[in-house]
Amino acid sequence: MNYNIIVIGAGSGGLVSAYLAAAAKSKVALIERHKMGGDCLNTGCVPSKALIRTASLLSMIKRHKDFGIKSASADFDFAEIMERVQRVISKIEPHDSVDRFTSLGVDCIHGEAKIIGPHEVKVNGKILTTKNIIIATGASPFIPPIKGLDKIDFLHTDNIWEIRNQPKRLVVLGGGPIGSELAQSFNRLGTQVTQVEMASQLLIREDNEIIDIISNRFQKEGIRLLLDTTANEIVHDNGNKKVIAKSNGKKVEIEFDELLVSVGRKPNVIGFGLEELGVELTDRGAIKTDQYGRTSIANIYACGDVTSPYQFTHMAAHNAWYCVFNSLLSPIKNFKIDLSIVPWCTYTDPEIARVGLNEKDAKIRNIDYEVSTYQIDDLDRAITDEEDIGLIKVLTPPGKDKILGVTICGYHAGDLLPEYVSAMKNGFGLNKILSTIHVYPTMAEANKFAAGNWKRAQTPDWLLKLSEKIHRFRRS
Repeated sequence: MNYNIIVIGAGSGGLVSAYLAAAAKSKVALIERHKMGGDCLNTGCVPSKALIRTASLLSMIKRHKDFGIKSASADFDFAEIMERVQRVISKIEPHDSVDRFTSLGVDCIHGEAKIIGPHEVKVNGKILTTKNIIIATGASPFIPPIKGLDKIDFLHTDNIWEIRNQPKRLVVLGGGPIGSELAQSFNRLGTQVTQVEMASQLLIREDNEIIDIISNRFQKEGIRLLLDTTANEIVHDNGNKKVIAKSNGKKVEIEFDELLVSVGRKPNVIGFGLEELGVELTDRGAIKTDQYGRTSIANIYACGDVTSPYQFTHMAAHNAWYCVFNSLLSPIKNFKIDLSIVPWCTYTDPEIARVGLNEKDAKIRNIDYEVSTYQIDDLDRAITDEEDIGLIKVLTPPGKDKILGVTICGYHAGDLLPEYVSAMKNGFGLNKILSTIHVYPTMAEANKFAAGNWKRAQTPDWLLKLSEKIHRFRRS
């Protein structure tokens, strides 16, 4: 055998797989047909957060009077903003580079991989042999079959970073996390944005009060929201482009300069040998894996967006650990993939950070729960920063402080969430969070106050009345 592991795909899952395999002193090859770093670095998390940062700065300038500043404005060149995005990518790029991974002991190969057998991978005309294979080929934008869409040049999350001319009118198809992040960012840059969503709400998986906060913010900032709206056709006539849609039962026409399609991502499973090998897929077209990360062929594993229902960079990295060590140690030792506590964050403003159950989930699963909330408009640090909007919402079993799930909507929500993730992972509850000293004044104090609201709700009236009597007696 040439290798202990061959990893196909150098995105988040593939990079972590190669890194861990090399750290364990196994011989590993990493094959990538495009760019090291995959979607996260080149077209996903990194560029989108860079754009969000610039858009947030412009939003703060527009809000200058909130901070006691009489006048403030900003001139910018859209092309320079998009070049800044590329500069950020370039600055992070060395972390994922061929040079770095080669220095770690990984054989990095640029080329099209073809799995021709359970232990054989063909690349650049050469057949490599391996004990195990890890597939980490990621996902691509899903393009819906809308009439006329193929007749225009449209944007999606892979190619939007190539534009240098700012669209005056942008239609965003999709009301999920990515579509919502980009809709708000382009709107803050001055583009007239219309967001079209088939469902009755944006971010449909979130609880209703969270959705209301985001929807109200979007509309206040000038985004046109068309909910319960289905795009049926794209028309391009004499230079004019428009979406023909049905909105709440009525026909609507939406003119645009650019169209962004953001309605989900499909796993990359075609073209590198899975069909010929008969590797089993799920109903949604992802690679089917068991609790150890194995595909239907025992020595072939898969991690990341190509298999996981959680298409997040951190989950690709999480699953990669299991794939590497299960492949290296099997059959001596196998580790079950732990998906019991999965955090994520949507980087709208305000952010939405989640872990575990929300109310919608709990009701679907018929799980009994109590809700404790803390309104962030009460928090000193949020008030000083003029970011006093949002809430923390914690679900617990009735009468217990065990955390079933948390949703945070607010400023830097993603940075507030890890305390709850740690609590759920390590088996401590709201009592421990309440008894922990939190620095004043910080946004993190909101976690303590949410725990305090839970504690007050658990204290029975009879105990408070008894306490009052005792203290009155002691004063006499």
